[in-house]
Formats: sequence, structure tokens, C-alpha cells
Amino acid sequence: MNPDRPVGVFDSGVGGLSILKKIHQHLPHECLLYVADSAHAPYGPKGIAFILERSKAIVDFFLAAEVKAVVVACNTATAAAVEELRAEYTIPIIGMEPAIKPAAVKSQSGVIAVLATEGTLASDKFVDLKSRFDKQVEIITQPCPGLVEQIEQSQPDLKVIAELVRQYVLPLLAKGADTLVLGCTHYTFITEQIRAVAGDGIAIIDTDDAVARRLGSVLADEQCLAPAEQSGVVQFFSSGDRAVQETLLSACWGEPVSVRRF
Repeated sequence: MNPDRPVGVFDSGVGGLSILKKIHQHLPHECLLYVADSAHAPYGPKGIAFILERSKAIVDFFLAAEVKAVVVACNTATAAAVEELRAEYTIPIIGMEPAIKPAAVKSQSGVIAVLATEGTLASDKFVDLKSRFDKQVEIITQPCPGLVEQIEQSQPDLKVIAELVRQYVLPLLAKGADTLVLGCTHYTFITEQIRAVAGDGIAIIDTDDAVARRLGSVLADEQCLAPAEQSGVVQFFSSGDRAVQETLLSACWGEPVSVRRF
């Protein structure tokens, strides 16, 4: 496989930018294509068949762009579609899962909590993951309807986000959780709000670094890491309104970006 080819990264919306940032930091020579399927966000309440259909459409788009690997930067899409994608496509496909394993190791109280979408928490993939650690720690799950919708706004209502975070996090602390797992990439963008409610003594864990390292390992195994002399260009695509998406993705990326229609 040609090492010069780009890597495709996608999410239901802007959440996967948290993964994209880490990939760009860890693998600065890689050219990256990012698709935000914002016209269909959030994926959480959607059915498996719909998420699989959207995921295949995005992977087909990536294949037309001759990517060398795909990162499913979305817990819900990974849970619903990654096995089917791997069975259908021959290129490496990297998924993700809530960081229960490191959380179980880190917890002192023996109680961890997973904040995620309804779709992730209801999936067979998550149920299997949870069952592997049920005897090691108590795992509390908390669906968070409304958070992704707010984060997807170009001007999110910070008061609404703060209230939702309090509503979802405080009961977890009352049950003894000392470690919070961010089981949705969108939630990385409200880590400060979660920290404000949880306090400094609570660990907050995501999988952003782990996914970036996994991609690097897969590319190395395939002998298709980008050459060191290549400058990693990042391109952005969205199924949502272009003007709105340029404002939103620029804010989340940290600098102005141009967004093309997917």
C-alpha cells in the first residue's frame, strides 16, 4: 500500500475531532480526511441498520479518495458497525471503545462510571466489554441525551450543558464513582464542565491517545507510515450546512478550517 495515501477519520459530527487532533499530534506526517456526518447527528438514538448504512457510505467515500486506513472516531458507530465494516472492506479499520480497562486499574473506590450515548450503552459490543470487568469493579452506566445535540451547535447553550452535566454526573458521584469514562468523543469537548462538577479528585478518562497510538501501530505493521518529509495535510468534509459546519469545526479544531460538502 502506498504510504503517501491519506487516512480517513469519521464521526457522526464534531466529536471525532478530539481523536483527529491526537492523530495529527502523534502522526504529523499523515494526511488526514475527516468526515463529520452532522446532518445525521447524533447517532446515539438511531438504529443499528441506519448507523451501518451511514458508516458504509462514508467508508465508500474514503475508498474513492484512496485512503490507506479508516478510523471510526465514534463509539456508537464502532459498536454498531465496525465488525461489519471489517468483514466487507480489506483496508485496516480502527475502532474504539470506552476506556473501562484503564479506568478499572485506576479506580481506588472500585466504582467507575461510563458516560455515553444510548446506542453505545445498549450495544452488544459494550455489554461484552462491561462483562469482562464486572467482577473487578462496579460499573455504572449513564446515558447522556442532549449533550451531543448541544455540542453540535455553533453556539451551544452553556447553561444547558452545565445543567445536563450536573444531572448526569452528580448521581454517579453519590454512588461512589471515583473515575469517569468519557464513552463518547463529543464529551471530550466539555471536559472542563465535567471537571467543574466532579471536582479535582475524580479521574476523567478518554481514549483519544490510545486510538492515535493504535493507528500508528497498525500503519507501522502495514509498512505504510507516511514518509518523514511529507507534510500532513488535514481536509474536512461534512454532510451538514457548510457555513454552520465551518464555524463549528473551526471552533473545535482551534483554527479556521475550510469544510467541503460530503
